[in-house]
Amino acid sequence: MGIFSRRQTATLEPTPSAGTGSPFSGAAAAGAALDPALRALTGQWTIDRPHSRIGFSVRHAMVTTVRGAFADYDSTLYFDGDRPSESRAEIVIRIASVDTGVEQRDAHLIGADFFDARRHPEMSFRSTSTVHEGGETFRMAGDLTIRGVTRPVELQLDYLGSVVDPFGFERAGFDGTTTIDRTDWGLVYNQRLETGGAMVSEKVRLQFDISAIRATPMA
Repeated sequence: MGIFSRRQTATLEPTPSAGTGSPFSGAAAAGAALDPALRALTGQWTIDRPHSRIGFSVRHAMVTTVRGAFADYDSTLYFDGDRPSESRAEIVIRIASVDTGVEQRDAHLIGADFFDARRHPEMSFRSTSTVHEGGETFRMAGDLTIRGVTRPVELQLDYLGSVVDPFGFERAGFDGTTTIDRTDWGLVYNQRLETGGAMVSEKVRLQFDISAIRATPMA
């Protein structure tokens, strides 16, 4: 699928060790002042998977919400605190890692009715630009590819802060959200309800709850 400013550098209580990473793209909006603390964040970052969640939620049977997440993905992020337009982001997700808490539903999702993971084992997001909208809020545009179909999307990103944890990892956190119409990517399967409406909503909310750690420079 943001590492931007609610500035603090703090110390955390010990947590489990870190995992792997994510990416971004940016262009600061004219007149939107960037916090000077952002300069210190310039560099390569990766997503700490054990403390992050790349997920989705969708209305089911018009009355409840089903939530799921993808556990297996690769990601890279470069953030430029002086020039957000130089930032870059990319994430590649393995469809088979989807988890909604129900095995039968997960098997249906990776099958031909939905993601068709046999023919399209991965989905991806590659950023194309980022605009600083003020304060801790950014808007990131990018290309989302699902089932071989690529379409543009925009995410709202809110920066949550930065810390150095007791293990020496420098962390930055952010929340990203966007809502898509799944039929735009060929996910058209559905069942109609007798009372009207659809069994599965066409609108899907994508959610990125990210703890990113600064990548160790190559020797």
